[in-house]
Amino acid sequence: MNKTLDVPERKLPAASEVLLEVKDVKKYFPITKGLLNRTVGQVKAVDGVNLSIRQGETFGLVGESGCGKSTFGRVLLRLQSATGGEVLFNGKDIHSLGSREMRKLREEMQIIFQDPFGSLNPRFLVKDIIGEPLRIHRKMSAKETDARVVELMELVGLDASRRNRYPHEFSGGQRQRIGIARAIALNPKFIVADEAVSALDVSVQSQVINLLMKLQKELGLTFLFIAHGLNVVRHISDRVGVMYLGKLVEVAETEELFAAPLHPYTAALLSAIPKPSPRRKQERIMLEGDVPSPANPPSGCRFHTRCPFVQDTCRQTEPLLKEAVPGRQVACHFPLLPKS
Repeated sequence: MNKTLDVPERKLPAASEVLLEVKDVKKYFPITKGLLNRTVGQVKAVDGVNLSIRQGETFGLVGESGCGKSTFGRVLLRLQSATGGEVLFNGKDIHSLGSREMRKLREEMQIIFQDPFGSLNPRFLVKDIIGEPLRIHRKMSAKETDARVVELMELVGLDASRRNRYPHEFSGGQRQRIGIARAIALNPKFIVADEAVSALDVSVQSQVINLLMKLQKELGLTFLFIAHGLNVVRHISDRVGVMYLGKLVEVAETEELFAAPLHPYTAALLSAIPKPSPRRKQERIMLEGDVPSPANPPSGCRFHTRCPFVQDTCRQTEPLLKEAVPGRQVACHFPLLPKS
């Protein structure tokens, strides 16, 4: 069952309550060398990120491969431990919780993985994959679990009569729906969708995106939506954060960011989006050079080695993420402010 769902036009969530607050979060991976595995450096995958996500919104996170998006999402769920900083979920720092408290909290925080096949155990029947969190956290009987699995499969647009089959018997889009059903099984508040549609065909992407938006409306979910596809992010997100080399460089409401980016890196990303009309002139901003290594990031602004507007200040002083215009944050000494 792959019917495209009708979804109303997106509006910003009425609730302004902060569900998740991130304070100066860092995640470093050690670089070891020699027989004794001496630490000789660190890969700074996430390096001092500050962010808040409101209840009921979808926060889109974009950036080039290797910028730290997926690592950041895993740190938010404590699938990887933070090197420093705080992740406050409903006011509690999840990285300071004990194993028992964290086990309880995992019911409220879930993830949808990028690979719709590799994230599903090929030896499990679909009913066992979806029902596993119910057996572990809710201690449901086999009959209760099966009834809930049927309900979840119907909710995500799957034929529940196929629950006794294996993942390889489903298409890629159907497998991702299975992953979504597993993620919402415990009625969580917050879900990290880590490149949840990037491995799917374009036609299937739209169906899955519509499904996520429908579930958000019906279940009151909050999403961190990590993606490469800027058009997809624009369609689903209330606000967007742009990440470069482990740091946020811009945060804004979606339409404001797409209409007038403030950071040169954001402007370069948006200029790469194909325009629907071939007659419409498209000015592409070409970035020179490669992305620097997160093991040895540049001094000052990390984007200065590729920025077309670089000045001496950019090479020497790191810009802070701060409000440049009302409601918009940018980490740039010379943001692309709209002309008055």
